[in-house]
Amino acid sequence: MQKISLIQLKKGTKARIVELAGGKQVAHRLSMLGLRLGAHVVRLSTFALRGPVAVRVGHTTLALGHGMAEKVIVEIVSEPASKSSSAFV
Repeated sequence: MQKISLIQLKKGTKARIVELAGGKQVAHRLSMLGLRLGAHVVRLSTFALRGPVAVRVGHTTLALGHGMAEKVIVEIVSEPASKSSSAFV
């Protein structure tokens, strides 16, 4: 899987956090916001020119500054293929 930062994630895409770049303080701050390793996030908005990044983590919506969002490294989650239901005869 390809690792990208949260700012590179396209709007509406679901991803899993695989790394929190930066020091202990950055990791602690992000963790307190609910952005922990293994957490699933969905990017909600795209702003031009290094604007804030809005994401949903669980039932919470967060707006992160560009610098903080750049430190959140994710992998895109592929949705499982839906199983086709078979008709009963």
